[in-house]
Amino acid sequence: MKIPTKKISLSSRITLCFLLLCALNGTITLYLGICFIKRPSDPAVSSAFRLCLLMAGLLLVSYLFIYPAYLKIRKQYNDFLSDKIYEELFAHTSVPLTPELNRVFQRFHTLLNKQDSMDYSQKLAEYLALQNQINPHFLYNTLEAIRGDALYAGLDNIAETTEALAAFFRYTITDVGALTTLESEIDNIENYFIIQQYRFGDKIKMDMKYPEDGEDIWNLQLPKLTLQPIIENAIFHGLEKKRGYGTITISIETTEKFLFINITDTGIGIEPEALNNINNSLEKAAISYVRSPENSHGNIALKNVSRRIKLIFGDEYGLQVYSTVEIGTNVHLVLPKIKNREIK
Repeated sequence: MKIPTKKISLSSRITLCFLLLCALNGTITLYLGICFIKRPSDPAVSSAFRLCLLMAGLLLVSYLFIYPAYLKIRKQYNDFLSDKIYEELFAHTSVPLTPELNRVFQRFHTLLNKQDSMDYSQKLAEYLALQNQINPHFLYNTLEAIRGDALYAGLDNIAETTEALAAFFRYTITDVGALTTLESEIDNIENYFIIQQYRFGDKIKMDMKYPEDGEDIWNLQLPKLTLQPIIENAIFHGLEKKRGYGTITISIETTEKFLFINITDTGIGIEPEALNNINNSLEKAAISYVRSPENSHGNIALKNVSRRIKLIFGDEYGLQVYSTVEIGTNVHLVLPKIKNREIK
């Protein structure tokens, strides 16, 4: 039977070697110091004694240069083991042990964040599925009754808005988390826009631009509820705060492998610093970024959309925001070009 032995850590080995070196240099310095006292005129002893003093000085400087940084890193690891910190462990330290170790930590952090995001998405889907066990027919039937009364009374605008609201709810609370067609997403945002126009009237309008070559884009797939949060963000954080009229333009383009969707508004725009922070956060699929309390310019909705796209299709996809103050904002989505029959 092999008896297990405790392995000596690299830091302990370095410390042991450093102490042995200090002890050896101290012993030699002490011996040469005694010789220098007895034979102060001997040039060989004098030179050797000065060299040992210089070595002792270098060892002291090395100790002051290395040991405090070592203690800081050791404290950080102990705080992590004591559950006092998490994200700080993966941040770039001022004194990394090695560049490779830093890259290992960052890779490990990415894998953990992606797994956390997948777990969180699964729990969210289960929670929403539990909510959806409530029979939605009561809501649909009530809205349909309101629509019937509105038509009977000649209130066509209320009837149209109620019909759009029923369709919007039906789309929103069924098949949560599934992929859907671009046609369904467009239908949903058109219903959503009818609802918002009931409030804002002619102050807002929405235009659609499709590929000029007449390509059939309607069966292209994307995550459900990708476009509506962006439209909502454009209305409430762009157009609503603007004086006068505003327009949202949705343009769709495709290549052999990609689906590009641009959602542009003529709202108030975003300040450069805030815009930079938003785009930096959109590059992350990590759950810690999605749960961030900061919600300036409604970027939590954008983070959620970006996170879902990256988790489903990969980090090369997602969205980017471009904006100019007092001119407007453009949200550029990059998605893979896939159709329903291509999904296995």
